Amino acid sequence: MNIWLLSSIALAAIVGMALPLQALLNARLGALTHGALFASFVSFAVGTCALGLALAASRTPWPTLRELAALPPWLWLGGLIGAVFVFSGTLLVPRLGAAGMICLIVAGQLVGSLLVDHFGVLSQPRPIDAMRVVGAVLVGIGALLVVRPWRVAT
Repeated sequence: MNIWLLSSIALAAIVGMALPLQALLNARLGALTHGALFASFVSFAVGTCALGLALAASRTPWPTLRELAALPPWLWLGGLIGAVFVFSGTLLVPRLGAAGMICLIVAGQLVGSLLVDHFGVLSQPRPIDAMRVVGAVLVGIGALLVVRPWRVAT
């Protein structure tokens, strides 16, 4: 296997392992301060500062205001989706647990990814086939087994 592919797989796994911790830390911050919305804001503010420092350190050139104004408005939705993700994790982890929340998010990401791939949103279409559907169903079953919504809360 290609070293870049292996490195990419490892990085994706490490980032995936950190997401439940991020949600737990944000939820605790929310519990100890003024709630999930405040904790989500703090999370984004700290992340913005970290990315700003990384941009400065890497000497990445900034686009001009004219270049930014020429971008399609829908491109800015990525930040909004990120904010909804962080806020939802902060709000839901105390209710669903870290594993339950992440399983449901992964199941949703998989369905959304299959649709985006199938219809070629912003990329070449990658049609849904039977094997990909089976994989998605297995992930959905796994999420249900972790969350167990049929179980009475104790």
